[in-house]
Amino acid sequence: MVAQEKDMEKSTFEQELERKGNITYTCRGISMLPLLRQKRDLFTITKKQGRCRKYDVALYKRADGAYVLHRIVKVLPDGYVFLGDNCLNKEYGITDQDILGVMTSFVRDGKEHAADAGGCRLYAKLWYMLYPVRSLWKRLKMRIRNIIHK
Repeated sequence: MVAQEKDMEKSTFEQELERKGNITYTCRGISMLPLLRQKRDLFTITKKQGRCRKYDVALYKRADGAYVLHRIVKVLPDGYVFLGDNCLNKEYGITDQDILGVMTSFVRDGKEHAADAGGCRLYAKLWYMLYPVRSLWKRLKMRIRNIIHK
C-alpha cells in the first residue's frame, strides 16, 4: 500500500493520523484480495481507539518498520493474530502499541462501503471460515506450479 504521496511526502503514517485522525490510501499489494484491489480501491484508516475486534482490518507497523494492512483473526489478552485475506501465513505478536489505526471504509468502483457494515462483517467471517480450504488450495497450486517448472 502507498499513501497518497502529496500529503504524506515528509511525514509518517503516525504523524498524519495524529494530525488528521484519519487518512485515505490507494491499495498497493495483493495481500487483501479479494476485498481490496491493488491500485483500484481506496481505503480509509481512522486512528485506533481502544482495543480492536476480531475481523477488523488494521494498519500496523512491524518491528522492521514495514507498514501492513491485514485482518485480525484472533484477539488475545496481550495482542492479536493477523492474516491478510489473500495470505497463507498468520502473523503473531502484534500488540496494541503496533496498531496505528483501523479501516473504517473503502471505496470500490466509486461506491463507499463501511467496514463495519453487516455485509462486510459477514464476508470476513465467511472468508476466514474458508481459510483451511483456501490454504490447502493455494498450497496445492504452488506445488503443481513447482513441479511443472522443474
